[in-house]
Amino acid sequence: MDLLMKKTKELEMQIDEYLDLVVKASLIFKQGVKHYLNNQMDQFFDDRKKIDETESKGDALRRTIETKLYVETLIPEFRGDVLGLLEHTDKVLNLTAETLAQFDVEMPDIKDDLKPLFIELAEASTSAVESMAIAIRSYFRELGKVRDNITKVMFYEKETDKISDRIKRTVFRTNIELGKKIHTRYFAYHIEIIADEAENVCDRLAIASIKRHL
Repeated sequence: MDLLMKKTKELEMQIDEYLDLVVKASLIFKQGVKHYLNNQMDQFFDDRKKIDETESKGDALRRTIETKLYVETLIPEFRGDVLGLLEHTDKVLNLTAETLAQFDVEMPDIKDDLKPLFIELAEASTSAVESMAIAIRSYFRELGKVRDNITKVMFYEKETDKISDRIKRTVFRTNIELGKKIHTRYFAYHIEIIADEAENVCDRLAIASIKRHL
């Protein structure tokens, strides 16, 4: 029993480490967006490198955790829920890296008057990811706080919807060519869906938490 408890504690520590990487990637993403919009390209390219490295570490650690869950048959009654949470959290991690990569690949021309809104959008999405990570930690440590932290994720997700809508309404009322309007909308959408995916994780988390109460 002591060995099982020790292994379970090690697993929780690895999940904690994984969530640290997810949060780190979101913070690098937010910083990268700011650097891009401020035309600080050297810093932006450094952010690109950092987020790719963070994503790779996260993917490797997630696979280690999943293997441990299967091979050592830890927390068998909750294993399916934890695996599902890890899988969907990985989508959040991947989205932050992929979206920043698209800034590098497509080099969108964001109008100056929209840049503050894009920064605000990136900040709200990052806050959603940070709150998601706290909610997942609560699932393992303090189940009673899961709901409060999920509520924060939902709040930030709604904020991203509002900010993204403002960007889209503004850009489509601007006298620029249609291609640039669509391109700007595309990037607003992809920043927005980071928060959407964080909310999807929390939908699964809410169900998993209810099952633990039963």
